[in-house]
Amino acid sequence: QVQLVESGGGVVQPGGSLRLSCTASGFSLDDYPIGWIRQAPGKEREAVACINNSDRKQYLADSVLGRFTTARDRAARTVYLQMNNLNPEDSAVYYCAADRQLFSLCVSSSGPFNYGLEYWGRGSLVTVSS
Repeated sequence: QVQLVESGGGVVQPGGSLRLSCTASGFSLDDYPIGWIRQAPGKEREAVACINNSDRKQYLADSVLGRFTTARDRAARTVYLQMNNLNPEDSAVYYCAADRQLFSLCVSSSGPFNYGLEYWGRGSLVTVSS
């Protein structure tokens, strides 16, 4: 069965940190650029971080630059989203996604990230609240 699975979400206080993990079954993450896309209630989808597969280049949205990073661990077959200095505006469901055009879409996109990507996870809820 082909699927992406996110883990690591939860509730954290403002200023805290969380690390999300994305694993895959049925295909290799090494074959695809991977993106982290979030959606908060009543808001549009936003691609916050993408990592290429060929050269591991990262894209980070302005809203998370300096606070979030993404990385691949090939041995663990996992892609991570490290989120530091979280604030309530970061509260959302975070999805990992895979698509061969994803890194290009992340870099070139402006506005809502409403693309039909090849693979999506089910999402992991992050809540930042005191």
